[in-house]
Amino acid sequence: MTKVTSAEDAVVRIADNAVITVSSSSALGCPDLVLKAIGDRFDAEGHPTNLTTIHPIAAGDMYGVKGVDHIAKDGLLARILGGSYPSGPSSKPMPEIWKMVVENRVAAYNVPSGILFDMTREAAANRPGVLTKVGLETFVDPVREGCAMNDKGAAAPIVSRVEFAGDTWLHFPNIVPNVAILRATTADEFGNLTYEHEGAYLGGLEQAICVRNHGGLVIAQVSRVTKRGSLRPHDVRVPGHLVDVVVVDPDQKQTCETPYDPSISGQVMRPWDDFSLAEHGVEKIIARRAAMELNPGMTANLGFGISAMVPRILIEEGHPEAVTWAVEQGAVGGVPLTGFAFGCASNADAFVPSPQQFIYFQGGGFDVSFLSFLEVDIEGNVNVSKLGKKPYLTAGCGGFVDITSGARKIVFSGWFEAGAQIALTDKGIEVTAPGKFTKMVEAVEHVTFSGKRAREMGQEVLYITERCVMRLRDSGLVATEIMPGIDPERDIVAASGGRVAVAEDAVTLPLSLLADAPMGWGQ
Repeated sequence: MTKVTSAEDAVVRIADNAVITVSSSSALGCPDLVLKAIGDRFDAEGHPTNLTTIHPIAAGDMYGVKGVDHIAKDGLLARILGGSYPSGPSSKPMPEIWKMVVENRVAAYNVPSGILFDMTREAAANRPGVLTKVGLETFVDPVREGCAMNDKGAAAPIVSRVEFAGDTWLHFPNIVPNVAILRATTADEFGNLTYEHEGAYLGGLEQAICVRNHGGLVIAQVSRVTKRGSLRPHDVRVPGHLVDVVVVDPDQKQTCETPYDPSISGQVMRPWDDFSLAEHGVEKIIARRAAMELNPGMTANLGFGISAMVPRILIEEGHPEAVTWAVEQGAVGGVPLTGFAFGCASNADAFVPSPQQFIYFQGGGFDVSFLSFLEVDIEGNVNVSKLGKKPYLTAGCGGFVDITSGARKIVFSGWFEAGAQIALTDKGIEVTAPGKFTKMVEAVEHVTFSGKRAREMGQEVLYITERCVMRLRDSGLVATEIMPGIDPERDIVAASGGRVAVAEDAVTLPLSLLADAPMGWGQ
């Protein structure tokens, strides 16, 4: 007896109006062959129709793994809930799923990744949905957008504010999936799944349990099949009694543009001198200042963008293992990778399933989080999740809201102005030409992080730019540290339209931040 079948035969079992939960993180762990088969079947037969899909982290990328774009078709996809969405540079075409969202052709929601995993767990146990404080006062809160990305989404709310035990919470009622699409490396004939070539476990086990508990269909895509009984029980991450059918794709990519790299799956350890260092320039200077917030022995969360350079700073400084890094896809330790391999890590100590990683994040167990920003406003609110003019340049919130909701300390990094001309001189940083616009705005387009709630909770918040380090005070944004060479009145106060004040006791940062040599971290 074997559960192995073709992708075409597997997706025939998906009924119209199905609710599908997909395990993926961009191209990492993406069951692309199965998603393609769903789109191909719809093109040929007109079925399945009216699907709802749930993606705790994005399915697919803009670099060769289409993922959700295979099913981004009118009539096929009716509703989508995504922690994140495929994103990339403006030089590439807008993904089909983003076209559907912005043209209001699908009811679309951007839900924090951790909450989507929480919803999976609660639906599996038949509890009455998720009750959480994650997302209060942000776009997640129904006092703002309530996670809706367009008018169709707003017309069918998925979250409400409720009072419980004398406090205010957000309540997400259950959305019960009846199909799960997972991906692993190896399956035996019974459907036991191992993940030895994967860069993360993601949430496949929880998604399979949820669907199985409701009598649904679990499809697993793998790259190879082995005889039943040949897998070590300790290696099996999803047991076969939860899996209905297995689809083999020997060509599945490990992650974005990477067929297979054994250091991503922890099967080899790279020498520290094998890692590329951060290129010398303004962003490296910002990352260096961020690294100054670290001490040996800390555990730190890491986000996309400039912040992702911070581990490379520690490598250059000769302290690659001084800090334990943790990313939402589940890697703990090692060095998180940059670019669109983000979410993977080399030399990791462990891989934790994403749902458990988010429990750790939501509870604020780590020391500090390093995240990036698109824009910051006078209340200290941060937007990373929406760009109206070019929506697919951002992936959405991902785990950002879960992480910031309980973090004790948050270090945001980004540019003070967009497009400014910056020169590095012997005296410091010189703004040789102003930017197109400031990132310090009156009100952000999307509140992904609430400055108001951060002040209420007593969180320590820093915003590091190429000009200064700002802190969130009751009066708003205050520059407390100035980059060498920067004129505070011209380059900070005037350049921000007066939205950033300079502290009377502001200090000038050391020139060693700008040196094209190690700055002496940890000394």
